[in-house]
Amino acid sequence: QVPLVESGGGLVQPGGSLRLSCAASGSIVSSYGWYRQAPGKQREWVAGISAGGTSNYADSVKGRFTISEDNAKKTVYLQMNSLKPEDTAVYYCYVSRWGASGDSWGQGIQVTVSS
Repeated sequence: QVPLVESGGGLVQPGGSLRLSCAASGSIVSSYGWYRQAPGKQREWVAGISAGGTSNYADSVKGRFTISEDNAKKTVYLQMNSLKPEDTAVYYCYVSRWGASGDSWGQGIQVTVSS
Protein backbone atom coordinates (compact mmCIF):
# COMPACT_ATOMS: atom_id res chain seq x y z
CA GLN A 1 0.00 0.00 0.00
CA VAL A 2 1.07 3.57 -0.69
CA PRO A 3 0.81 5.76 2.44
CA LEU A 4 -1.36 8.84 2.82
CA VAL A 5 -0.34 12.00 4.67
CA GLU A 6 -2.99 13.73 6.79
CA SER A 7 -2.71 17.19 8.29
CA GLY A 8 -4.83 19.98 9.75
CA GLY A 9 -6.12 18.56 13.01
CA GLY A 10 -5.85 20.11 16.43
CA LEU A 11 -7.80 21.73 19.23
CA VAL A 12 -10.67 24.09 18.50
CA GLN A 13 -13.45 25.63 20.55
CA PRO A 14 -17.10 24.75 19.91
CA GLY A 15 -18.39 26.65 16.92
CA GLY A 16 -14.95 26.88 15.39
CA SER A 17 -13.56 25.48 12.17
CA LEU A 18 -10.78 23.24 10.97
CA ARG A 19 -9.73 21.95 7.58
CA LEU A 20 -8.24 18.50 7.23
CA SER A 21 -6.09 17.53 4.28
CA CYS A 22 -5.06 14.15 2.98
CA ALA A 23 -2.42 13.90 0.29
CA ALA A 24 -2.34 10.77 -1.81
CA SER A 25 0.20 9.37 -4.22
CA GLY A 26 0.55 6.41 -6.53
CA SER A 27 -2.06 5.25 -9.00
CA ILE A 28 -5.07 7.19 -10.20
CA VAL A 29 -7.59 7.84 -7.43
CA SER A 30 -11.14 6.64 -7.90
CA SER A 31 -12.62 7.99 -4.65
CA TYR A 32 -11.83 9.45 -1.23
CA GLY A 33 -13.51 8.99 2.11
CA TRP A 34 -13.28 10.45 5.58
CA TYR A 35 -13.96 8.39 8.69
CA ARG A 36 -13.69 9.11 12.39
CA GLN A 37 -13.38 7.16 15.59
CA ALA A 38 -14.19 8.59 18.99
CA PRO A 39 -12.82 7.02 22.20
CA GLY A 40 -14.65 3.81 22.97
CA LYS A 41 -16.63 3.96 19.74
CA GLN A 42 -16.47 2.14 16.43
CA ARG A 43 -15.11 3.88 13.38
CA GLU A 44 -17.84 5.66 11.44
CA TRP A 45 -18.06 7.02 7.94
CA VAL A 46 -18.26 10.81 7.68
CA ALA A 47 -18.08 11.81 4.02
CA GLY A 48 -17.02 10.59 0.61
CA ILE A 49 -16.31 11.95 -2.83
CA SER A 50 -15.69 10.28 -6.16
CA ALA A 51 -13.04 11.34 -8.64
CA GLY A 52 -15.91 12.74 -10.68
CA GLY A 53 -16.89 15.06 -7.84
CA THR A 54 -19.98 13.33 -6.47
CA SER A 55 -20.05 13.80 -2.70
CA ASN A 56 -22.17 12.53 0.16
CA TYR A 57 -22.25 12.93 3.93
CA ALA A 58 -23.32 11.30 7.12
CA ASP A 59 -26.45 12.88 8.55
CA SER A 60 -24.55 14.04 11.63
CA VAL A 61 -22.34 16.39 9.61
CA LYS A 62 -24.59 17.52 6.77
CA GLY A 63 -24.67 21.29 6.48
CA ARG A 64 -21.51 21.67 8.57
CA PHE A 65 -18.79 19.69 6.77
CA THR A 66 -17.73 19.92 3.15
CA ILE A 67 -15.57 17.40 1.33
CA SER A 68 -13.63 18.52 -1.72
CA GLU A 69 -10.79 17.32 -3.88
CA ASP A 70 -7.90 18.66 -5.92
CA ASN A 71 -7.31 16.08 -8.60
CA ALA A 72 -4.03 17.64 -9.75
CA LYS A 73 -2.59 17.33 -6.24
CA LYS A 74 -4.35 14.04 -5.45
CA THR A 75 -5.52 15.68 -2.25
CA VAL A 76 -8.84 15.52 -0.44
CA TYR A 77 -10.03 18.08 2.09
CA LEU A 78 -12.61 18.12 4.82
CA GLN A 79 -13.77 21.60 5.79
CA MET A 80 -15.31 21.34 9.24
CA ASN A 81 -17.45 24.26 10.39
CA SER A 82 -19.66 24.79 13.43
CA LEU A 83 -17.75 22.13 15.28
CA LYS A 84 -19.32 20.44 18.27
CA PRO A 85 -17.75 18.52 21.16
CA GLU A 86 -19.25 15.33 19.75
CA ASP A 87 -17.10 15.81 16.65
CA THR A 88 -14.07 15.02 18.79
CA ALA A 89 -12.38 11.96 17.30
CA VAL A 90 -9.43 10.68 15.38
CA TYR A 91 -10.13 11.33 11.71
CA TYR A 92 -8.90 9.01 8.98
CA CYS A 93 -8.89 9.42 5.24
CA TYR A 94 -9.28 6.49 2.89
CA VAL A 95 -8.27 6.49 -0.74
CA SER A 96 -9.38 4.01 -3.34
CA ARG A 97 -7.20 3.79 -6.43
CA TRP A 98 -7.25 2.24 -9.82
CA GLY A 99 -4.16 0.24 -10.66
CA ALA A 100 -1.34 -1.35 -8.72
CA SER A 101 -1.05 1.07 -5.77
CA GLY A 102 -4.13 -0.33 -4.08
CA ASP A 103 -6.24 1.31 -1.40
CA SER A 104 -4.84 3.11 1.64
CA TRP A 105 -5.78 4.50 5.04
CA GLY A 106 -4.27 7.67 6.45
CA GLN A 107 -2.43 7.59 9.75
CA GLY A 108 -5.24 9.30 11.63
CA ILE A 109 -5.27 12.83 13.00
CA GLN A 110 -6.78 14.08 16.25
CA VAL A 111 -9.57 16.64 16.25
CA THR A 112 -10.57 17.91 19.67
CA VAL A 113 -13.49 20.29 20.14
CA SER A 114 -13.49 21.71 23.63
CA SER A 115 -13.70 24.97 25.52
